[in-house]
Amino acid sequence: MKIFPAIDIIGGKAVRLTKGNYDTMETFGDPSDFVKSFAEEGATCLHMVDLDGARSGQTDNFSTVEKICKLLPETEIGGGIRDIDRIRRYLDVGVKRVILGTAAVKDPTFLDEAVRLFGDAIAVGVDSKNGFAATDGWEKVSQKSAFEFCTSLPERGVKTVIFTDVSCDGMMKGTNLSLFARLSEIPSLNVIASGGITYYEEIKALSEMKLYGAILGKALYKNLLSLKKSILIAEGEK
Repeated sequence: MKIFPAIDIIGGKAVRLTKGNYDTMETFGDPSDFVKSFAEEGATCLHMVDLDGARSGQTDNFSTVEKICKLLPETEIGGGIRDIDRIRRYLDVGVKRVILGTAAVKDPTFLDEAVRLFGDAIAVGVDSKNGFAATDGWEKVSQKSAFEFCTSLPERGVKTVIFTDVSCDGMMKGTNLSLFARLSEIPSLNVIASGGITYYEEIKALSEMKLYGAILGKALYKNLLSLKKSILIAEGEK
């Protein structure tokens, strides 16, 4: 299993939220500094979210993303990506995988077109609030079951899902292991777990589920988890 340290960006700065609530924002500084330290600890992957873009639908922090996306070989970006030109812009500057969230839930035709054009470079971000897929920077909730939405994606050509249980996100009290166990059983779907991962035992459990990856956020920033140790556990080492 791969470990993806997370960079959430607002106003060009690395931030963390609790349960997706913008009013709980904590600012941590220059994202590039964090990415460089992640690389020094052995990271090869990076998960980025443009939180300004998630609300505005614009590429608010494009210059910041462009600056840091080349520092690690496997980077992914989400947040406000709702047209083909923006997908292409990100891929052209070195992003490996573009995450469609709100657009994937609200506009299936757009999702299908993006997958047709860019294949495996398209992932879907599914953010679950009380079991339903949230949209618009987690500020709205659709009527689509988050789990059932995931089960429908492989037949549409989507290979990778980043799944977040919003109720756990940023709480540093653990993640929803039972839900990820269910998701791991969906055929032909690479699942990246996100939301509240706090303990080394959780990383080991997620790895044993054969998930594709796990995203570490606030627990890294608060020094509750060592990135280096987390990577070793995810790779099957003690």
